[in-house]
Amino acid sequence: MKNDLTSHGLWALTAPPAPDTAPLLGDTVVDVIVIGGGYTGLSSALHLAEGGARVALLEASEIGFGGSGRNVGLVNAGMWVMPDTLTDTLGPPFGERLVEQLGRGPQKVFELIEKHGIDCEVERAGTLHCAVGRRGLQEIEARAEQWQKRGAPVVMLDAEETRRRIGGGDYTGALLDRRAGTIQPLAYVRGLAGAALAAGVRIFTQSEVFTAQDTGSRWRIGTRSGSVDAEWVIVATDAYGKGPWSEVRQEQVHLPYFNFATRILPDDLKTSILPERQGAWDTREVLSSFRFDRTGRLVFGSVGALDGIGASVHQAWAIRSLRKLFPGLRHVEFETGWFGMIGMTSDNLPRFHKLDRKVITFSGYNGRGIAPGTVFGGVLASYVLGQIAEHDLPLPVTAVEQQRFRVPREAFYTAGSQLVHLMESWL
Repeated sequence: MKNDLTSHGLWALTAPPAPDTAPLLGDTVVDVIVIGGGYTGLSSALHLAEGGARVALLEASEIGFGGSGRNVGLVNAGMWVMPDTLTDTLGPPFGERLVEQLGRGPQKVFELIEKHGIDCEVERAGTLHCAVGRRGLQEIEARAEQWQKRGAPVVMLDAEETRRRIGGGDYTGALLDRRAGTIQPLAYVRGLAGAALAAGVRIFTQSEVFTAQDTGSRWRIGTRSGSVDAEWVIVATDAYGKGPWSEVRQEQVHLPYFNFATRILPDDLKTSILPERQGAWDTREVLSSFRFDRTGRLVFGSVGALDGIGASVHQAWAIRSLRKLFPGLRHVEFETGWFGMIGMTSDNLPRFHKLDRKVITFSGYNGRGIAPGTVFGGVLASYVLGQIAEHDLPLPVTAVEQQRFRVPREAFYTAGSQLVHLMESWL
């Protein structure tokens, strides 16, 4: 994407082409303006158009340019925080409502993929949250118990069964979530764009928003080469936000995350590693994640940025880690490597903001963007269309919270991940 493989790596090489779009030229009038061409923006636009609204979507770069086109591709239920923590933090009625809606998040994603025939390498074998040591095992046991009491199809695996499902490693156990799965994330977001266009959404790429004027009854949103007037504005820029409502970005601390993809593995390794094709990640504070793509490339990732010295440090660590995890993988060659930013809020929970009159946003996915972004897009559409009221939302309205020491904390995460991986490479 933009001739930079470190931005989208394997996903840019293997995703179907994005649908044809062009920059906004001239002035137009619609019912709703959506800013941002990721999961939330495109889900919002699609559901709005299907509800009868006239919609224009403005994307500063390309479809899926932000986190939607760079992530690992794990379609997980819920958030990083445990269900009970989420409900305790939000309280009634929002807590259990959010847990319930995000628990069904993967199902919503898979239903949209099937409905619109999106070619995005869907694997519905579940995901594995792998425990490191006794503390990690206690963590996933608590998570499993909290989901099971809500009727979720999650099961605990012992160390032996975990090793069989992974094909290696020395994990003390794993939580298998049968609701979840994996997709090709850039292919999915491009497929959503195609579905939105077919529903009547007008999508304008290379159309960064510079101005926003409240004319009293409508908003006039200006780009470099045109403007759109609408009654409602949905801001769906999340961690990559700029422009008039950049406070959405300022509320989040950026955590860099990278992925490497191997060359297509030999048949014996493709059948012995992750034989049932679950996606996996572990409980380490500087975690690792791994999964296969459709062709048999192993995608392996962790916290860190692939720029400057980080590129060589993280690659050396990844090679060593893969060899340790899978002893049969003696010769590791990476075909591509890429990275992006995860937006982290102060309590690791998403936010619903009214940024101005009839200007709304969901943001702060904290590394869980695929299912929540898809779900929240539908919720925003229902709210704008008048199908649900404010008290029916899964999150309360809150004011934007400025993160303290945001810039130094971001520098710490980048440098800290390099230090951790450098030290682990020497062990």
